Amino acid sequence: MALVLRLAMHPPGARRSINGLPTRDTSLSTKPPAAASHVTEEPIIDEDIATTHVWYTSYGSNMSEARFRHYLQGGRPDGATRDYPGARDRTVPSKVEPVMLAGSVFFAWESPTWGGGIAFYDPAGPGTSYGRAYLVTAGQFADVAAQEMHRIPDADLDLTGLLADGHTLLGPGRYERLLVVGEIDGLPVVTFTASWTQDEIELNPPVARYLQLMAAGLRDGHHLDDDEIVAYLLARPGARPRWTTESLAAALEAEIDKAGS
Repeated sequence: MALVLRLAMHPPGARRSINGLPTRDTSLSTKPPAAASHVTEEPIIDEDIATTHVWYTSYGSNMSEARFRHYLQGGRPDGATRDYPGARDRTVPSKVEPVMLAGSVFFAWESPTWGGGIAFYDPAGPGTSYGRAYLVTAGQFADVAAQEMHRIPDADLDLTGLLADGHTLLGPGRYERLLVVGEIDGLPVVTFTASWTQDEIELNPPVARYLQLMAAGLRDGHHLDDDEIVAYLLARPGARPRWTTESLAAALEAEIDKAGS
């Protein structure tokens, strides 16, 4: 079952810290909203990890674990036009969890890596969205964020503002709005998106390869079948009218056939 992330606001007071930085008291619950402020009393992760790690959550192509690993270990994903330098620490994620994010995912911008639109997250949008959370070090998260903006991953991020306030803006770039969207086992779940909403930018459908990667993450992480994947992706603003039920199903089937050949 996917973990349902709900951000709960509490009076100031640090419970844990990441690299010495205080974290806000947020919570995760798979119970109804009334129980959203429940906090796990005995986290099932090592105490050392609790002071150095965060859960990075993807809602786009990085839901594919194989694609995400290029941000950590370098190289060029199939279908991409760029090579990734990888993170300074190339260790694979300690854990991976399927999550549900409150808010909507939409497609916009024009990606020089894939061509076509890419996914963005609006926490104030309607409904819920699928995601996958990777347990990584704070330094790895900084390196992923740097590579998303086509920068050299060579420095840690100051997460003080993010962990204290639940959000911070690094700049005007497409993935420079950092958010804390919940908590798993006492650690903050963080992601990044644009500072603008879907109403403030022209929507743009993704290319087939980008959607195939999202589909891989939905299939492996959430165990959705192809009909459920098609329905979910087509419901994202920006996917239609370029993609239809028939054309998207054919694109996903072509990737499955390719993987099996």
